[in-house]
Amino acid sequence: MSENFRRVFGATKPVIGMVHFGALPGSPLFDGEAGLEGLIEGISKDLRALQAAGFDAVMFGNENDRPYELRVDPASTATMAYAIGCVRHEITVPFGVNVLWDPISSIALATATGASFVREIMTGTYASDMGTWTPNAGATMRYRDRLGRRDLALLYNISAEFAWSLDQRSLPDRARSAVFSSIPDAILVSGTITGEAAALADLEAVKKVLPDMPVLANTGVKHETVADVLRICDGCIVGSSLKVDGNTWNAVDPQRAAEFMRLARAARGG
Repeated sequence: MSENFRRVFGATKPVIGMVHFGALPGSPLFDGEAGLEGLIEGISKDLRALQAAGFDAVMFGNENDRPYELRVDPASTATMAYAIGCVRHEITVPFGVNVLWDPISSIALATATGASFVREIMTGTYASDMGTWTPNAGATMRYRDRLGRRDLALLYNISAEFAWSLDQRSLPDRARSAVFSSIPDAILVSGTITGEAAALADLEAVKKVLPDMPVLANTGVKHETVADVLRICDGCIVGSSLKVDGNTWNAVDPQRAAEFMRLARAARGG
């Protein structure tokens, strides 16, 4: 286990709850009438619900900025930084950030806000809804170091959502190669799109070849599957299952969030 991961999450298999921003200024779904105040109110409400439910960490992401960009408008990153700054005094657990789908912007946002970890697609080549997708882990890590954030834990999603890998190697082989060549702090395995689960067989296969590296389920973990996921994995990231009616685009439901953590704690042995 990397020192960064251990420092942020300790020895417990972390359950990370998503704080999804509403659509940001400049994106097609932005609610101009609600404005910045509406964005801040939304993330504050979800943050409080997740912390009250006992989540180990939270992650802020711009899930509503559809259609997504591979080079994000600077206004999106700046708005996220401003909004997180407005709720920073409310945050009582480790927090991370994810600016879809731009690793450099995610690093910049983490540095501006003091986030402890970043989730992103850092490696690989994909055919995606956004076009050809070729992230650059070398440039991303060097940018992190130039900004003085070697302490920033990097969570590598190796099975991009909304995309198909053009790499013909198996998922476990891609995972092993990413660890060897790119020095991640954790490997994430995803389903096909937001809210859809990774196959348990894929989680098992990746963990089998990476026994000493944290492997987390990144999407689609549900109340009825969290015990199975945590039996295999070293943690999980969850968003849609916590929302009102299980709908990704709704607010966090405090009761669903609390029940999810009850089940997660039971699966972890207390």
